[in-house]
Amino acid sequence: MENKPSNIQEYKQWLKGNHDVEITDRIVNNYNSATDKMKQQFLQSVFWKQLGDNILEYNDEYYLQTGYALLQDTHLPDILVKHLPDILVKPFDSFLLKTFRKNILENNDFPKPPIEGWILPENWYSRINDILRTLIVVKYLDGVEFIIGKIKSLCEQIGRDFQCTFEAREVGYYAVHLYTNEEFEIPRMDWDTVKVITTIEIQITTQLQEVIRKLLHKYYEERRALPVDTERMWQWDYRSDEFSTNYLGHILHYVEGMIMEIREKERISNDESSTI
Repeated sequence: MENKPSNIQEYKQWLKGNHDVEITDRIVNNYNSATDKMKQQFLQSVFWKQLGDNILEYNDEYYLQTGYALLQDTHLPDILVKHLPDILVKPFDSFLLKTFRKNILENNDFPKPPIEGWILPENWYSRINDILRTLIVVKYLDGVEFIIGKIKSLCEQIGRDFQCTFEAREVGYYAVHLYTNEEFEIPRMDWDTVKVITTIEIQITTQLQEVIRKLLHKYYEERRALPVDTERMWQWDYRSDEFSTNYLGHILHYVEGMIMEIREKERISNDESSTI
């Protein structure tokens, strides 16, 4: 039976030996060129321009409904200038690591391919769903649902696909991932061009969760590259980094729920006072 690669170096050897794919500077340079083209084209897309035109209106509408700002205060000056957060491009190392996870670590049928087939250079721009991604930070928990509804409506108006997943992980990570798609014309390895449909990820999170996300991100990415150790339970190792950071994520999510409850009680009290 074929040995399962356990790290990124073994994965690169597996790609070369089984699929004649050698990770060279040429592949990396092509990826960087292609993703740069994708980013520039997406910034000019109907979806992104329309979202930029609308996002301050969303902020105002939420304020009129709740009496609170929708968007994180520290982001507002930037948004007032450029309307939208940055579009980030997944670095090649992170991109390759994700194909490793999909092809190998999360593939329970190995050495057979995953259900949707191997992710290889000829299809990987269409199969990896967060090559282009961005993050919208809202102040309060109910702002997440509010933005979801607005972006869903926008996608329906302009005829774009829309998907939404709610992330609530054991490691204390809470966020919503929205996905839409766009067609791009990108360079091939032979420097001709090809059209591909790529998924763009928009993460929606809260101000408190963004704090813990920054603390967890580097550690989380490193851990995802390793095989799962089912014998080690971080929940019982109170000295470990996992114990403190993961439970902090859960605690902050609980605090956010309590903030919403206080806001709701305040609203009901004000409504009752106004009727007297």
